[in-house]
Amino acid sequence: MQHTQAIVGAGRQSGSKSGFLRSTWFRVAVRTSQIIADALLVYAAFWLAYEFRYDWQLGGPVQAADFEYFSVFQSRAYLFAAFTLVTFFARGLYRLPRSTGLLDEATMVAGGVTTAMAVVILTAFLSRFVPSRLVFIYAWALAIILLFLRRLITQSIRRSLWSRGLYVDRVLVVGAGEPGRRIMQALIGMPAFGYRLVGFVDDLLTDDGLAIATEAGLERANRLGTTDDIEMVVRDYGVDEVIIALPATEQRQILSIIEHCRTQAVEFKVVPDLLQLSLDQVDVAEVAGVPLIGFKDASIQGLNYVLKRTADISISTFVLVLMTVPMVLIAILVRMDSPGPALYRQPRVGRGGHEFTFMKFRCMVQDADEQRAALMAEHDHMDSRLFKLRDDPRLTKVGRILRRLSLDELPQFWHVLRGQMSFVGPRPQLPEEVETYEEWHKQRLLVTPGLTGLWQINGRSNLTFDEMVRLDLYYAENWTPWLDMKIVLRTIPAVVTGRGAY
Repeated sequence: MQHTQAIVGAGRQSGSKSGFLRSTWFRVAVRTSQIIADALLVYAAFWLAYEFRYDWQLGGPVQAADFEYFSVFQSRAYLFAAFTLVTFFARGLYRLPRSTGLLDEATMVAGGVTTAMAVVILTAFLSRFVPSRLVFIYAWALAIILLFLRRLITQSIRRSLWSRGLYVDRVLVVGAGEPGRRIMQALIGMPAFGYRLVGFVDDLLTDDGLAIATEAGLERANRLGTTDDIEMVVRDYGVDEVIIALPATEQRQILSIIEHCRTQAVEFKVVPDLLQLSLDQVDVAEVAGVPLIGFKDASIQGLNYVLKRTADISISTFVLVLMTVPMVLIAILVRMDSPGPALYRQPRVGRGGHEFTFMKFRCMVQDADEQRAALMAEHDHMDSRLFKLRDDPRLTKVGRILRRLSLDELPQFWHVLRGQMSFVGPRPQLPEEVETYEEWHKQRLLVTPGLTGLWQINGRSNLTFDEMVRLDLYYAENWTPWLDMKIVLRTIPAVVTGRGAY
């Protein structure tokens, strides 16, 4: 496992950040400071609104007879601040989980401020309050802006500290099954959410660690013992939170672990056993107040597929036009170097399990396929689904160079243009390799295969098959145009250095 990156987790420590930072007093102090800051900003928004209207005269000149001092509006400013805090409390704005996005919080802020201002305007109408109504409009807009900026600054500071490992919650995961792996994947891949994985405990897995697929590559999580060691692990590693990812059949064990957590005053969360039904992401909806849980396939569909397909057509067209002459020269060199055609054709399995004839520049001798069985028998310790030799005797002189620089893959842009492949996606495999898939491996067939992907920029031929599939599934489930762009940018140094290419 030399290709894995730095080991995840922290060493033993005598204590955690539980002290004052985890105390009720600290949480109350933080919550109180947030409430006071919001109240002051709402009041300041009303004062600024008054200044805009009466001193700067935005919205038209103010006649001397119509001029009012701020003291006239002060009671409305107090009401606005009070009603805003009430709506924020009612909407749970001060109890949001740390994973809440800034856009979601901004929407809640805008809704709360709008509700509060509506009440203020209603009271002004009932009391026949006659001064400029523009002050209310300005105050409404300014309050939303100031409260959003406060949250933006707070979140930026908080996530900056978290990304540096400061004031994070140290998390222990119980269980190394698929739900546990997903939890560890999320904890490792999103350090800015304030969690730090110290490791995991598991009764079945005996290895010292576990390779976890993330966008940055493969990370290794530490196994700290069995479930019987939880009490010791929590104490010795300063664990702040325990996430239990065991199957529902282990209910008695789960209850025992929960009791340990309560005894040690450690927060805990239980992963629902529903995640064990599928490797897909969970989709939660609601109908008439009844929660519905569905599962989304690890595939790129709808508008996402349209965006990805449009990019593939544009890129493949550009490359095929630009590289026409170099490709002709490569074909000539391949023919001159060894007998046989310039292009190598082979059946591969694409999206949905559909086969297509795969093309690339020939890098091996003409009878390479006939020699494959003998080589596989000679290297029977290797996974047949990912059979590649570092010093393959079938490679030609030109083919070795083409393979190292990935120039042999240029004809595959024709497959990208036709829609059989994508620029970024899982590696297309042979039909006989697909026949050996386990059920969870087949999830990768829901995505169009590609020329490059997370598997290429994080080890290529140095990866095991299971590790490659985990990277493929991570890519499919977390696809964005920006992720494709980052993979393409990281592919360039991987190709130039030839890391893992053989």
